[in-house]
Amino acid sequence: MSGFGRSVVVGGCGAVGGMFAGLLREAGSRTVVVDIAPPPAERDACVVADITAPGPELSAALADADLVLLAVHEAVALKAVAPVTRLMRPGALLADTLSVRTAMAAELAAHAPTVEHVGLNPMFAPSAGMAGRPVAAVVTRDGPGVTALLRLIERQGGRPVRLAPEEHDRTAAATQALTHAVIVSFGLALTQLDVDVSTLTSTAPPPHVTLLALLARVLGGSPEVYGEIQRSNPHAASARQALCDALRSFASLVEEGGCTDEGDAARGMDAAFERLRRLMGPELASYQDQCHALFRTIQPTDGGGETDR
Repeated sequence: MSGFGRSVVVGGCGAVGGMFAGLLREAGSRTVVVDIAPPPAERDACVVADITAPGPELSAALADADLVLLAVHEAVALKAVAPVTRLMRPGALLADTLSVRTAMAAELAAHAPTVEHVGLNPMFAPSAGMAGRPVAAVVTRDGPGVTALLRLIERQGGRPVRLAPEEHDRTAAATQALTHAVIVSFGLALTQLDVDVSTLTSTAPPPHVTLLALLARVLGGSPEVYGEIQRSNPHAASARQALCDALRSFASLVEEGGCTDEGDAARGMDAAFERLRRLMGPELASYQDQCHALFRTIQPTDGGGETDR
């Protein structure tokens, strides 16, 4: 059992909301899906309503719920906190799926300081499935509902990782904002090089094939979602600036060092590699093994495959 007899999933017609609605229903929770603009095929199976201004039907569902989960954009979720928590019964759990945590923590402190709450950020596309994948969990106010929801995620194969709000946003700036910026910037750079993708594909070593695959995956997603991750995270701008600074540093190592003395250039590159090895620490060997396995998958060979190109 889920531990939640009745649940309300707001934004349940979307990918993330739909994933959690399915999880709750599979666990036996009577789940009401709420969406302000559901697809026509799903309109009869959900409550069509605005969560920021609940009408009678939605208000009744919120008052009966053991769990209310907000799978909506940040602006909507923040605006919904006050009206939703006024309707929730004592002891019910509020959850959300925002990719940025600090603003929600402030909103809860201002309008619902006693409401049990956990923020869940699935660090994967819902289509990939939850099994074996991390779900960042930011607990604003702990309690039995939080414990039950995290256990439900674990039973579905997910890996809840508890983080503080500020820690979550700093981490997500690296794992999401920086990563997406690298991939999209790689693609934008290709558009300036006068190269043909079919030629790249036929000649590319595994690292380039991997980047092309990552670019293709991002392009299959929603520009709005990727843009929101960049705009909403207060640390994303610093991550992008760090990327710009790093590219300039790399160019300086190659160009300025090469213009003076090849030995100086080599020493500069050696120092950069050593700094990065220290960053990776004890995880370096494990990630080298993962990369080797990945390369053997994307470009099978009879031998050991590419290692350094």
